[in-house]
Amino acid sequence: MMNASRLKLHEELKAILGTNNVYFQPPESFKMVLPCIVYTRSNIKNEHAGDNIYKQSYIYDVTVLDKNPDSEIVERLSKKNYAVYERRYVLNNIGHDKFTVTYNKN
Repeated sequence: MMNASRLKLHEELKAILGTNNVYFQPPESFKMVLPCIVYTRSNIKNEHAGDNIYKQSYIYDVTVLDKNPDSEIVERLSKKNYAVYERRYVLNNIGHDKFTVTYNKN
């Protein structure tokens, strides 16, 4: 069964980017079109009440790849309340802006 919250996040990331170049766990050999957003699930956070889980959140590592050092995509994603900017690095003249995104399952 597909994760409905991940698909919702995927659609939100496409809206932030303004194109369909959003990739979930692409294989290394996959040729991506820039600018793009790449993301992968990194953790699941459960909040408990007694012996029950009352809230579950998925944690994603999200990277904006863009040749533009002043990428508007980074600015748009940084304004989302579920995104925390982590760091930036440049590899092969492509900016990689890393975020941690916490997205509720419900």
